[in-house]
Amino acid sequence: MPRIMQRARMRDAVLVLGGALFTALTAQIVVHLGFTPVPLTGQTFAVLTVGGVLGARRAIASQALYWALGAIGLPFYAGAKGGWSMATGATAGYFFGFVVAAGIIGWFAERRNDRNYISSLASLTMGTAIIYTLGALWLAHSLHIAVARGDNSAIELGVTPFLVGDAIKLALAAAVTPLGWVAYYNKPQ
Repeated sequence: MPRIMQRARMRDAVLVLGGALFTALTAQIVVHLGFTPVPLTGQTFAVLTVGGVLGARRAIASQALYWALGAIGLPFYAGAKGGWSMATGATAGYFFGFVVAAGIIGWFAERRNDRNYISSLASLTMGTAIIYTLGALWLAHSLHIAVARGDNSAIELGVTPFLVGDAIKLALAAAVTPLGWVAYYNKPQ
């Protein structure tokens, strides 16, 4: 294998691992709300940023690696928890949403959608909506509750309490992602 390909693969592996570790780190920023099994964390900021900076393939791999490392028991999830029951429990839909959202945001980023603050907002908002949708659907399934009707619906427990915080995380990610691409493409080869 040519040396340039080896370096590219090594760089990709480091970026994927770095994205997974960044997500694990932000997952430790936790606020338990008490009325829902879904905590407020910094994870969505990491997912949006990783998607916008790494591109589709690496972002998908990064978030899948994050989920897998937590699933095997590393303390990667909120509150330094891990294990199969956490990976497949009530919040598993959010983990799956992380993988899908990061990939879609990355796809848009590869098409230069995230090179400035305003243009990145659309893909980051779409990514957030994907996380909410998949998370709420799995939460409803897991807890045997309605998706959208009533006070104890998945929307009330897993989406509504997070709208303001996620709007802030989305705004921060929109500011960070253009800087990531500048740093990546202006580095010495």
